Amino acid sequence: MKSIVIKISGSVFYWNKIQDSLPPLLDVIKGFVDKQYASFCLVTGGGEPARQYIRVGRAFGGNEGILDDLGLRAAQLNAELVISYLKSYSYPVVPKTVDQAIETFVHNKVTVVGGFHPGHSTNAVAALLSERLNADLFINMTDVDGVYSSDPHKHPDAKKLSTISVKQLRNLIKQGKMLAGSYELMDIVAINIIERSKINTRIIECSPSSLNKAIKGERVGTEIMV
Repeated sequence: MKSIVIKISGSVFYWNKIQDSLPPLLDVIKGFVDKQYASFCLVTGGGEPARQYIRVGRAFGGNEGILDDLGLRAAQLNAELVISYLKSYSYPVVPKTVDQAIETFVHNKVTVVGGFHPGHSTNAVAALLSERLNADLFINMTDVDGVYSSDPHKHPDAKKLSTISVKQLRNLIKQGKMLAGSYELMDIVAINIIERSKINTRIIECSPSSLNKAIKGERVGTEIMV
C-alpha cells in the first residue's frame, strides 16, 4: 500500500468557507481509504486562526517565539477539526512529535497533525514526515494551481511551470518572489529535506479535483524535480 503525506493549505481554514471547502477535500481522502489505495498523513496549516492570534499577539508586544507558538497551536486546533470530520477514518489524537506521528501511522488510520515545533512551518513538518515515513508522495496543496515564474496574484503574465528543479525553487524563494502569507509554497527547510531524500513532491491547487488526480499519480500542478 502506498504512503502519502498531504499538506492542507491554511487557505482552507478561514471561517467564512471552512464548512464548505474542507469536507469535499476530506471526502476524496476517505474514498481512497475505502479502496485501501494508500495510507495517509495529513498536515494542517494555521490559516485564519493563526493569522489572527499572531496579529493580536504582535499588537500586544509578544516576541517572535510567542507568536510562533500561537501559530503552532492554531494549526493543531485545525488538525482537531479535521479529525472531528473524519471520525473513525482517523487516529483520534493529534500527534505532537514526529515519533508520535510515526507510531499512529502504523494503525492504518489517517494521521492528522498540525505543527511540532515553534519556528518550523507546516511545509517543513510535512516534508520531514514524508522523509521519516519513506512516503511515496508528498502533496502540497496551496491557494494556487502550481508554481509560477512569479507571484500570479500580482503578475498576470506569470507563467505556470509543470516542473521545477529544487535549485530553481530555492532561487525563487531566496529572491523573495514567494512572500510569507501570500505566495509561500515552500520554505528552505522543506526544500532541503525534499532534496536530500529525493522525495516525490507535487504542488497543487487546494481543490478536490486536483487532489484526486495527484493521489492517482496524474500530472497536475507542478512537480518538484530532485
